Amino acid sequence: MEYVTISARIRKELKEEMDKLGIKPSEVIREAVEESIRRKKMEILKARLKEAEEILKKVSEEEWVSAVRESREEK
Repeated sequence: MEYVTISARIRKELKEEMDKLGIKPSEVIREAVEESIRRKKMEILKARLKEAEEILKKVSEEEWVSAVRESREEK
């Protein structure tokens, strides 16, 4: 697994508080990045599902039934 280094500027007071509490900046940053990526992927997925829903709404029940029957006949 490859790693890269990133940095962030935070207020000195925050860094001192992290040190006092034993919080490791690398863990906080890693977790925040992972969570941001997860949230963004969910946003993208929801948008794609919305687009798919709009497309599927245009297909009538009769067209679905016909497509299923054709699919079964091909087997």
